Amino acid sequence: MANQTTTGKQRVVLASGVFDLLHLGHVRFLEDAKRAGGPNAKLTVIVARDSTAEKLKGKKPIMTEDQRRALVESLKVVDNAMLGYEGLEIGEVITEIKPNIIALGYDQVEMENEVKHYISTHNIPVTIVRIGRFGENTLDSSTKIKQEIINKFAK
Repeated sequence: MANQTTTGKQRVVLASGVFDLLHLGHVRFLEDAKRAGGPNAKLTVIVARDSTAEKLKGKKPIMTEDQRRALVESLKVVDNAMLGYEGLEIGEVITEIKPNIIALGYDQVEMENEVKHYISTHNIPVTIVRIGRFGENTLDSSTKIKQEIINKFAK
């Protein structure tokens, strides 16, 4: 868990993702991300644009970026949800949001490397936390949900 200050200052946690076919794994990721900020943390979530999601995943999301952002923002745990920047420039995001903590999912290894490089190069005091995978053998990913739908309708 990230170290927490006792001064009462609100810590900003930044999380990001595609969030296509919002599911319990997404919710648990965001809950754990906010928890990493300690009491009264503020959670800001960057929802990947359709074009960014297509570059990352090799295909367009099922739901549009505006729908995905609205769904994420509707979650009780989320304080602010916004669409990402074209071009995946992590420096712009860090500069604008000024997070204390950046929460990354178990599968965001490339993003972790980019963030570490940027914060060390620019000497920015940001803590990176990795959020583990939620559950085993559950529908905890959009890919699993899509496959389950295919399996059920193929019968």
